[in-house]
Amino acid sequence: MTDYSKYKAVLVEKDNGVATVTLNRPSALNAVNNDMGADFDTLFRDLSNDEEIDAIVLTGAGRAFCAGGDITGFKSDNPRQLLDKLPRPYDFSRRPDYQSRAAYFPAIQKPIIAMLNGATAGLGLVHALFCDVRFAAEEATLTTAFSRIGLASEYGMGWILNRVVGHANALDLLLSARKLRGAEALRLGLVNQVHPKDKLAEATYAYAREMADLVSPRSARVIKRQLWELPYQSLHEALVTDSEEMLRANVSEDFNEGKRAFMEKRAPNFTGR
Repeated sequence: MTDYSKYKAVLVEKDNGVATVTLNRPSALNAVNNDMGADFDTLFRDLSNDEEIDAIVLTGAGRAFCAGGDITGFKSDNPRQLLDKLPRPYDFSRRPDYQSRAAYFPAIQKPIIAMLNGATAGLGLVHALFCDVRFAAEEATLTTAFSRIGLASEYGMGWILNRVVGHANALDLLLSARKLRGAEALRLGLVNQVHPKDKLAEATYAYAREMADLVSPRSARVIKRQLWELPYQSLHEALVTDSEEMLRANVSEDFNEGKRAFMEKRAPNFTGR
């Protein structure tokens, strides 16, 4: 069993198939520093391999989700050293695109739900965008931030934002770095659901627990991979992949259990195999 207490910059709780990862620097609005970045690098690999977890909720302690990168917390006298420290692909059997510093959530084998409880800016928004689903508080403010502090679009922000909200909206949000709240984020498709702040956790965990209770972990794992592979596939390649995955699913333990549960009108007891 994985010991999650070893992580200091983030808190991890497990409850009936749902893991909650809480960014835990509330006094700094959960801005990412070296310690948090190092924790993330190994934590999500642990979560990906934990058979007791079916869904992950990512949120922030206090009044923010994540205010971005802590420009005082990345310790280096030479900014070019940051380039040298970027992780390189570590698994040559998997797509390298999803093994970089901030874009590896698509490679995690569990659905990741971002619960945006407050300010979500810069690198914090990058992390949220590479989650699979996003729920936000009505009062939450979201911003790309980069252009207003003299930076370029970083960590794959332009790539993922363009795919989530489209070219024109991505340019608007990146060039202006303006702040938007929950209702506009929902209209643009930046988030999936918006709730009053005092109802956000209830709605997020209801969704996560339904996924943990009723969805085949094997199906979730395969579907997540299928969707995140689409940017690199033609329609024909996607059809071939879908056909291959459907054949594998038809002989899986989870499909047999799903059929039995449907016929017996009961909740399924999936194994993920």
